[in-house]
Amino acid sequence: MQSNRLGWILLAPTLVILFFFGVVPFFYVLWLSFHQWNPFAADPNVIFNGADNFRALVFDNGFLSSLGVTIAFVFFAVLSELVIGYALAQAFLKDFPGKAIFRTIHTLPLIMAPIIVGSIWKLMTTPSIGIIPSLLRSWFGYDLNIGTSAVAAFTVTVVMDIWHWTPLVTLTLIAALVSLPSDPFEQAQIDGANKRQIFWHITLPMIMPAVLATVFIRLMDALRTVDEVLMLTGGGPGSATRYLGVHIFKEVFPRTNYGYGSAISIIVLYLTIVACWLLYVSLIAPRNTKG
Repeated sequence: MQSNRLGWILLAPTLVILFFFGVVPFFYVLWLSFHQWNPFAADPNVIFNGADNFRALVFDNGFLSSLGVTIAFVFFAVLSELVIGYALAQAFLKDFPGKAIFRTIHTLPLIMAPIIVGSIWKLMTTPSIGIIPSLLRSWFGYDLNIGTSAVAAFTVTVVMDIWHWTPLVTLTLIAALVSLPSDPFEQAQIDGANKRQIFWHITLPMIMPAVLATVFIRLMDALRTVDEVLMLTGGGPGSATRYLGVHIFKEVFPRTNYGYGSAISIIVLYLTIVACWLLYVSLIAPRNTKG
């Protein structure tokens, strides 16, 4: 009993911080989503408008377009990070010259703030001074200009996200792979299983909880990407990279439409929860049922 009381005492500061910086803002945004409020308008009062903000979302072409490009961005970025992260994790489990240096360099993007990442990629992709357009022009004769090409802008934002967050996936999967017992793999090799069979029937099922946790983290981060995309493309050209986070930012700050922006935030939170639940049901629940 005393140890439980001590545990709650030690947790109290964290719980208080989470309450004031997590729970309270959530309920404030939820309350604001049912209101119309522009503090810089002729009528700065908060006006209750029921579900009008959510009803407007259904017919908002800007929001629907933003939702579509965000889903595409999340799919390509997270899937690529998983594949590349797993390949690098397997590579780092082996010994090779310069392994320690390469691991250090590989992890460096994680310590950079998103705004710094966006600035770096802005410099690297500027047609007049960027190294990437220069190399593509000299090697393949391709002129990269993310300011005029929607496809190029979308592709560069995906590659930037992969460069920034693949180290997180790699480190998570390294920890999962290192913790695996050796007995099932030795038994599979004795039984004549090849590498593909070992991966699908032993490795992947055993690291699935770590993979799922990593996907949850990256899914939530990718859905709210703002800083680096704003710095790199500003959401353009047109709406090619106007992801949901960027769309919310532009609704709340330049347009000061706080009620409508809050409604979009609630919808994004709901979509994130639904996506994570669907992943859990499709990947983890069937295995628990069979067990």
